Amino acid sequence: MSPFPAISKLKRFLNIWNERKYKQAIATVNQFAMDAVKSKETQNIDEKGDLLSRFTVLTYGMERNENSRREFLRDNIISFIFAGKDLTSIALTWFFWLLDGHSHCKNLIRKELATLTLNRPLYLTFDDLKSLNYLHAALSESMRLFPPVPVISKSALDDDVLPDGTFVGEGWFADCSVYAMGRMERIWGSDCREFKPERWLDGNGVYKRLDPFKYPVFGCGYRSCFGREMVYVQMKLVVVAVMNEFEIEVVGGGGTPEKVVDPPYRVATVLSMKKGLHARLKKREQTQQQSYGARVQDGGVIMALFGLFLVGLSLYKRKLYTTRG
Repeated sequence: MSPFPAISKLKRFLNIWNERKYKQAIATVNQFAMDAVKSKETQNIDEKGDLLSRFTVLTYGMERNENSRREFLRDNIISFIFAGKDLTSIALTWFFWLLDGHSHCKNLIRKELATLTLNRPLYLTFDDLKSLNYLHAALSESMRLFPPVPVISKSALDDDVLPDGTFVGEGWFADCSVYAMGRMERIWGSDCREFKPERWLDGNGVYKRLDPFKYPVFGCGYRSCFGREMVYVQMKLVVVAVMNEFEIEVVGGGGTPEKVVDPPYRVATVLSMKKGLHARLKKREQTQQQSYGARVQDGGVIMALFGLFLVGLSLYKRKLYTTRG
């Protein structure tokens, strides 16, 4: 992005240099998703089948032309890919960084994991994952402090007036800093900069979902992210597998309370970590793994490596984009 707006506008108008590459990249992604939509339409679609099949069946009843319907499906596919890979890996990067600086939280998560019988690590049930209340709270708390998407930006399609009388003109942009909201004392209290998963638990230790307008990490209202539960499921699976197989030691120390106040972040479209997360992995002893009530199988190792792959891929892409920019 050029520091001189006039140059950026000129490049966009002439369709040259990085502006041209940007448009080509967008076209490639859109074509990939559209091919998936058209391919699905040639198959026998079952409304109880995969997610794309369900969305395809639902859109047949929508009052819109064929191109608009397909573009709607295309955009949703892209949203799921983006949320299910990039955002998940970034959220897990910050989570493991914070966990290394808060040993008591790490111990409580391990204690909770001990309640599961992981005879088949790759086939945990939804109820198994749902029972991990403290882990769910810790993941939510991590994303409160370090939301994968730090700023939500929307533009007005038409002139409008907000409930308080504020006029919003067509084409105006409204930005919401999710990062700032997560650290506001008037919203979260005097301990707003502390990593405290307990704030998400009720008196019985059960996870309580807070008002999305207080915690807009997944958006709020009619436009909120419908992949929210999928993100939590993916992150829980990775955390369970990684913590079952490895001890993770962050080089230079993890996210201690002092570091949380002034974190090593890098703001772009997503909130990535400066220089990435450098860590040492130590294979856990067999006796430690059995204390989870788990039989360590190859599946657990595969899932753990998959989690590390997601984190590593995010860091590699950040480095690649920085180099190209």
